[in-house]
Amino acid sequence: MKMQKAWFYEEYGPKQVLKLGDLPIPSPLHNQLLVQVHAAALNPIDSKRRLRPIFPSEFPVVPGCDMAGVVIGKGINVKKFEIGDEVYGNIQDFNNTDENPKQLGTLAQFIVVEEKLVARKPKCLSFEEAASLPLAVQTAIEGFKTGDFKKGETMFVVGGAGGVGTLVLQLAKLLFGASYVVSSCSTPKVKFVKQFGADEVVDYTKTKYEDIHEKFDFLYDTVGDCKKSIVVAKKDGAIVDITWPPSHPRAVYSSLSVSGEILENLRPYLERGELKAVIDPKGEYDFENVIEAFGYIETGRAWGKVVVSCFPNNNMENHHSSNILSEIDNNIQHVSGNLAKDLYCLK
Repeated sequence: MKMQKAWFYEEYGPKQVLKLGDLPIPSPLHNQLLVQVHAAALNPIDSKRRLRPIFPSEFPVVPGCDMAGVVIGKGINVKKFEIGDEVYGNIQDFNNTDENPKQLGTLAQFIVVEEKLVARKPKCLSFEEAASLPLAVQTAIEGFKTGDFKKGETMFVVGGAGGVGTLVLQLAKLLFGASYVVSSCSTPKVKFVKQFGADEVVDYTKTKYEDIHEKFDFLYDTVGDCKKSIVVAKKDGAIVDITWPPSHPRAVYSSLSVSGEILENLRPYLERGELKAVIDPKGEYDFENVIEAFGYIETGRAWGKVVVSCFPNNNMENHHSSNILSEIDNNIQHVSGNLAKDLYCLK
């Protein structure tokens, strides 16, 4: 049985429940890819899922939604991708009520993911940059759709420095035609946020929302502060909150749609440099420092995204991949839960 290194937890709790150990390499289903992970990104949902059973999962659970890597195997029905393709995506569709979330998240050397959830990695992006994008950009786009944003509207973005906020600011004019964009952040992040397209940046440590006299068509709250920030919205303005539950009854909760097609549609903007991946200056952690990475993201002070890279054996030679595929069906009887469903052998 071929094994891999992975971070996992066998009980709910703080970051200290995470362990680095050996787990079987999974086999892809008929519609899945087997991907060797080169980089992964952390998201607040990874911490929330570890703290309490918000989604049903069997233990052990490997955290992580976002990844970028190389296809080393595929199911018999996969048509879009070939062995050796560089791909990226969010492998966890928490909105899919037909299936439980995957036990095997992206903080592992090898993962399986449905073909429809990933896209080819733009050549202009590093694996780390690509891994930082999927969940955050899918969330950002969904918020505009949830609030029925209209071209020419003005908007106020609460929390423009975070992983989602930096992308909301870039997409506001680029994709959705906003006429005027203002964002809030703390003092050290003002210059940082301005570079992503905000016409003005409000330092919330110096200016109260009540002191902002202009009212906006669209309030996009990325941090769950709309109980206070609602005063900047017009009476009939849309209010979108990506945190649950929203802190004001007028706010509409926005989750995300998980799709590789969304990422494919963004390719031209990424290749032209009009849309940029934003990684925290402290936010590239080695695979062995995952607990430290979680500690940082859980402070809520990250600038952009926190990324994990330097995965073990990420320069594996092709013959090693062949060895994995030749032994992969031996894993089937040893893997429990979702990882054991009708696995297909690839050789």
